[in-house]
Amino acid sequence: MSAFTANASSALYVRLVQEGPIPLDVELSCEAGQVLALVGPSGSGKSTVLRCISGLSHTVQGKVACGGDCWFDSSRRIRFTPQRRRVGLLFQHFALFPHLSALDNVRLAVTGGSASEKAHRARRLLEKVHLQGLESRFPAVLSGGQQQRVALARALARDPAVLLLDEPFSAVDQVTRRKLRIEMLQLIRELNVPIVLVTHDLDEACMLAGKLSVLHNGKTLQEGSPHEVMRQPVNATVARLIDVRNLFEARVTKQQQRRDLTELDWCGYQLEVAFKPQFQVGDKVCWCIPATDVLLHRKTQPSRGIRENPVKGRISEMVTVAGVTNVIVDLQDQSKLNLHMDLPPHVVKRNIVQIGDHIGMSLLKNAIHLMPWQDLRLIQ
Repeated sequence: MSAFTANASSALYVRLVQEGPIPLDVELSCEAGQVLALVGPSGSGKSTVLRCISGLSHTVQGKVACGGDCWFDSSRRIRFTPQRRRVGLLFQHFALFPHLSALDNVRLAVTGGSASEKAHRARRLLEKVHLQGLESRFPAVLSGGQQQRVALARALARDPAVLLLDEPFSAVDQVTRRKLRIEMLQLIRELNVPIVLVTHDLDEACMLAGKLSVLHNGKTLQEGSPHEVMRQPVNATVARLIDVRNLFEARVTKQQQRRDLTELDWCGYQLEVAFKPQFQVGDKVCWCIPATDVLLHRKTQPSRGIRENPVKGRISEMVTVAGVTNVIVDLQDQSKLNLHMDLPPHVVKRNIVQIGDHIGMSLLKNAIHLMPWQDLRLIQ
């Protein structure tokens, strides 16, 4: 039997409720073979959720079930110890035994079998994480990335029903982090257990996870696919937490179902949006648009989308990161209002985009997402 498919029928369900000492009101689910990323600010309860799943902490009320096993159910007074939960844990700082070799660190976590069988399984796991030939080395002489791989092999050694990853790449440099993420993606494809990932890095969450759960002050605010959460946050609070840069307030001025049109008044601009029947004329709303869906009007040749929610402004700042240029535009006649636009290198070069330029832009109608109104000044 493969070391990575022993719990193919596993599925994780978690419901945690308590008022203190750490307030929690969390509900999440993760299917076998799926990665669920818990995202949110420091202190939102992400690591506490992992501890409750593993049995290292408990809430007053709730339930934790994996596959056909119930590990915790306050209503039935079920509370399995960590040893009975078959959880693989990968900590932020690895927590390896410094006096043991890489092989022995992994071998200690292997359950069942003779001493030789445990050693054989530990070697197979180290090979799986690309550490063959380093079995006899101690943690002190391993790089951060190699230590992380040992910790991952150890987490898998228990043949876990669920794998919990707590900021697994935060203790390594950027280059190593990129390599480890790719290796993790490859490993995820082979594993068929629920994987819960805690991370502060939204790019990492979107890269590795099939589902995001946004936590704030111990509460689940939204759960869904990365695409859904990032482009359609349920409210302005979630939008702020996931770092939506273009987040504004407006008022609904028209509703035309036949034309599939909702019209907004946004600081004097009339914006057309795909029809949103849940709002009434006169309602205040919050709205957002991805920076990738703010289109630059070409200087030399008008684009086909030039009439789609056109706005004008002056470029106040440009920052290029990883080949994408974030352009910040102060809107015309609105000195305190700006838009963020992400442009690939060829667009910047072709249009000779520079700070101080006066430009035109279009806000794509189908990319504008409306949310219930919240006073943006009061959202932390």
